Amino acid sequence: MQQKPIPILMYHSIAAMPKGTVMRSLHVPPKLFRLQMWLLKILGYKGLSMSDLQPYLTGKKQGKVVGITFDDGFKNNLIQALPILKKFGFTATNYIISQNIGGINHWDLNKGISENPLMDENEVKQWINGGMEIGSHTQNHVRLAEIDIELATQEITKSKLDLEKQFDCSVEHFCYPYGSYNDEIVAITKKAGYSTATTVDRSRAKSGDNLFTLPRVPITHRTFLHLLIMKILSKYEDNHG
Repeated sequence: MQQKPIPILMYHSIAAMPKGTVMRSLHVPPKLFRLQMWLLKILGYKGLSMSDLQPYLTGKKQGKVVGITFDDGFKNNLIQALPILKKFGFTATNYIISQNIGGINHWDLNKGISENPLMDENEVKQWINGGMEIGSHTQNHVRLAEIDIELATQEITKSKLDLEKQFDCSVEHFCYPYGSYNDEIVAITKKAGYSTATTVDRSRAKSGDNLFTLPRVPITHRTFLHLLIMKILSKYEDNHG
């Protein structure tokens, strides 16, 4: 039996933001996040981290699953999302910027996006101890396909080593900041020892897809339940790919 397409959900910040907030779509209100997780459960889906999802992506396992990923490691992921994920028995991967732990989203500020604190070392440990996983999002949140290749190699390779050393856990999964990648970047990521890498290309993943250019399904402050159902069950996202 062919495994159905696998949506890998892409979240950033879990917070209720006022109307008029720049890039408000990056913030999913906690109430909506809870409803989304509830809906997945009701529909019979299990929300999984990238490590838990990998056997489904390679065809070793079959089942109703979605990947749950968070980019950047915002503090509100720990405060708002972790209790909800645990309540529903789901796991998730948070892509951490290894040289910006306890920092802020400095790469956003020139776009008028407000400061949003990132988890500090202790908070990342709480995330891991809560049964969740961390992945790498480079050392400094850079556009990998647009910088010097040696620097890109360092950002990809050293971020893995930084995180493994700091948190004493294996870091198997990578996410390209801004979705910036090319064939050379993909090759470096593979060589660095990661098992998967996610992009911001829009589509549901399929069993047998290239594990280093996995597409995702963006979730925003306007992903109400009917839209979430469309994103997961229909070709809605695949048509954006």
